[in-house]
Amino acid sequence: MGIKHLKYGLAFSILFFTITATSQTEVKNKIVDFTTLLPIESASIYVKNTTIGTVSNSDGKFLLQVPQEFEKDTLIISSIGYKSFKVPVNEFDNSVDVYLEEDVASLDEIVLIAETRPKTGNEIVLRAMEKLSNNLPDSAYIQKGFLRHKERNKVEFKWLIESAITVYDSGYGSKSSDYLKINVDQMRKSYDLRDVDSIFSYVSYKNQTTRSRRLKPKDVRRSQLRTSQLVDAIKWNDNRVNGLQNIFQGKLNLLRNSDDAKALFGENILDKHQFELDTILVDNDRKIYKIKISESTDFVGLGTKGIFNEGYVANGWLYIYYDNYAIKKIEYELIAASDAQKVRSKRLFDTQVNHKLVITYIEYEDKMYPNYIYYETPKLVNVGFKADEKVSDEEKERYNKEERYYYTVQEILFSEIILDKEVIKTALNDKWDMDIFSPKPYNKDFWKNYNILLESEEDEKLIEDLSTRASLFKDN
Repeated sequence: MGIKHLKYGLAFSILFFTITATSQTEVKNKIVDFTTLLPIESASIYVKNTTIGTVSNSDGKFLLQVPQEFEKDTLIISSIGYKSFKVPVNEFDNSVDVYLEEDVASLDEIVLIAETRPKTGNEIVLRAMEKLSNNLPDSAYIQKGFLRHKERNKVEFKWLIESAITVYDSGYGSKSSDYLKINVDQMRKSYDLRDVDSIFSYVSYKNQTTRSRRLKPKDVRRSQLRTSQLVDAIKWNDNRVNGLQNIFQGKLNLLRNSDDAKALFGENILDKHQFELDTILVDNDRKIYKIKISESTDFVGLGTKGIFNEGYVANGWLYIYYDNYAIKKIEYELIAASDAQKVRSKRLFDTQVNHKLVITYIEYEDKMYPNYIYYETPKLVNVGFKADEKVSDEEKERYNKEERYYYTVQEILFSEIILDKEVIKTALNDKWDMDIFSPKPYNKDFWKNYNILLESEEDEKLIEDLSTRASLFKDN
């Protein structure tokens, strides 16, 4: 639902803004590069002057539910580097693919202004950071969105959660750790087939949460532990590594938390990152800088308690609007670089890329709000065994390379922004619970008109397999 629902006083429930369902127009299709005929991933699909929107998946496909009161408004499909596609919602053809043509900016077309413009990548990024207080929300707001949290090894999905969430933020300039709140409103899917006998998680849990003598994995036998002890340990590990709190309140929320102590994009940003201007592209008729992120003199670290999350170099891209220096998109990876981190990452994760982040922003009422977040990180499930160590055939199977290495992906799509102060004030009086791991009853009516991220064909098949195996597991 869009902001206009609030402005015009349509009926809605205050409790985390579960808005009464109305008739919807379904818009769905596939977005393709006109020249290469390849699908365009992460394109923006939204209704002009609202926050009703979604993004395309890795197959270029999307699905968007638009309230019928907006059916005559303009639907915009845009992607950085392409000409935008615009059509009234009620004239969109669901049966024909959308082809986007490349659009290249011409420096000759840029109007000179009195302000001295930065010329290098470093200068452009520093200017963008100076402008954050102008471009990010400076007052409280609430966003509603869809979360997909999935975990898999190299063979199959092991865990999937899909939820509707509400996020409250007091605005840039205040500490997110003190004021930002998250609530899990509804759950759409929850399948969990992870191995419960994660001895390593239990050992870490005990060492971090009790004052008893420090344990080592070899000191613990599965037969000595109750299943409930292992479940508690896995949940503890999930929350400290993968919880929503880490995404919103941690260092990887690069712009929102740039004023925090030791922020990655803080006052010493150039000590850990260098930025190089690559080119100028076009995004929805606006010129936008494409800037390469690369390593600098210092390693990047996240300071995660109880985990060696240091010794990385950064890699990726920033997309910054030419006219107001607002940051539209961040693509950011942390790659193992120190000797200690390289060894750790290879042994525990079988990868050198430890963190992969994408954040896109949507402009609404002259401020940039988070629109889509993608976060991927490897997940420590067990530590394997040494080559000369005597283990049973069953243990060897558990440590099979294809089965052993896990990673987690969290995606969040925001589809509504609420600015009404009275509505926000009322919501803050309710109980907020950010635990995505607690099961909730399925509400079919709630999900009928709620915008979700469309799964890719590969994910759809893996999720189908996971749901089948989960059903068989429950029956047994």
